[in-house]
Amino acid sequence: MRSRTFITAAIGTGVLAAAALALPAAAPAAVTAMTAARHVTGTLPDGATWVADVPARWNGTLLLYSHGFGPLTAADAPNPATSAALLARGYALAGSSYDPNGSMWALDSAVRDQFATVRAVEAGVLPGRPQRVLAFGTSMGGLVSALEAQHGAGRIDGALTTCGIVAGAVNLNNYQLDGEYALAQLLLPGRPVQLVRFTSAAQALGTAATLQGAAAQAQNSAAGRARLALAMAFINVPPWAAGQTAPPPPTDPAAQEAAQYQVEFTGPFSTLDFIEAGRPSIDAAAGGSGTWTRGTDFAAVLHRSPYRREVAALYRAAGLSLRGDLNTLTEHADITADPAAVRSLEHTSVPDGRLEVPELDLHTISDQLVPVQQENYYRHLVREAGDADLLRQAYVASVGHCNFSPAELLAGVLALGHRVATGDWDSVAEPESLDRVASGLGLGPARFTEYRPGPLTGAGRARERR
Repeated sequence: MRSRTFITAAIGTGVLAAAALALPAAAPAAVTAMTAARHVTGTLPDGATWVADVPARWNGTLLLYSHGFGPLTAADAPNPATSAALLARGYALAGSSYDPNGSMWALDSAVRDQFATVRAVEAGVLPGRPQRVLAFGTSMGGLVSALEAQHGAGRIDGALTTCGIVAGAVNLNNYQLDGEYALAQLLLPGRPVQLVRFTSAAQALGTAATLQGAAAQAQNSAAGRARLALAMAFINVPPWAAGQTAPPPPTDPAAQEAAQYQVEFTGPFSTLDFIEAGRPSIDAAAGGSGTWTRGTDFAAVLHRSPYRREVAALYRAAGLSLRGDLNTLTEHADITADPAAVRSLEHTSVPDGRLEVPELDLHTISDQLVPVQQENYYRHLVREAGDADLLRQAYVASVGHCNFSPAELLAGVLALGHRVATGDWDSVAEPESLDRVASGLGLGPARFTEYRPGPLTGAGRARERR
């Protein structure tokens, strides 16, 4: 295990806030001195590249950053503003591209390449052995960080996941497919719509365009809006859209559906576009299609959804039979997976809930790509594995995937650092404490809030894989 040196006056929320404020952003001379970083790059044996930045006055902590889904380019922070804030407070940063010879869903190599990056940076970049190494990941990289926490003993000391796909790839695939299948079956009955086994992103985007056209037409009628609400419940679409100061109340199902429609289907590159375009990469990594509908009881799936009352109210208002539509979905569910692809994803891209180091998860309440309900699923998974004491989760009242301010991210890093240094969470991961620390950093808004996500619709259910 790594040495556990205590950070100065780290015990207690108030003192943690004071430590965070030791280098205020308003002191440019101090920041310039701290951020005169050494920038180093390298290449791992499998061809993955890595990058590292080390400030002139290193605080002894290395942050191992895991980037999200997209081009396989090495990164050691989520954005320049957060990078500058971390370097200004003495953190060394490192991260890899993951193996560039495969799919953008690079989970078959990401954990290995990240741990190899730590070894490379320790050996040839840092001025000494780190006092602690903290994993830090965004989106798909949040899944990487969760997997690093699962295998982290002796390699890292803690993990921070942000907007992470912590429910894993199989759940992600299946609840997304449930909603797309419902769109096709209920809005385009009798019309063949390809939903799986795309040969290219362009083909996948063609399906997205077909479904979006059907959704736009459906939005003009009460019956269409009810069926859209059902499909969006399966996808776990949040009812809080950009431009709204707060989500509509559960007592206003029409406003909830309108917000969900805006979240899922509007914009030059919609959420549905992103979902469909990403599926070929996941299939390429898995060696086949790892998602299915066969064996799904759609009535049972909806029964466990936090949006079931909204759906039922809109069906009543439209004079439609919800039971009839659910039966139709169940009866026609015949999409099968490739068993080897499912096994591959379960091996590379699904956490088992066992933690070897402390983990703090941050999630925005309205995340259109990685629903906040993933945290509910993951919390239960970790609890069942017996490691609940190692996990803390915190929520930010903002709209958008990974829409955190540098202040909120740095507050998360400080809270995790406190847990690693002291061996106790105390109250540092509570929303009030995180918000107080973030508010004092001068690095953007602080929006931590008390929140408890509902169940992840469609997650973890038994299905026949044929």
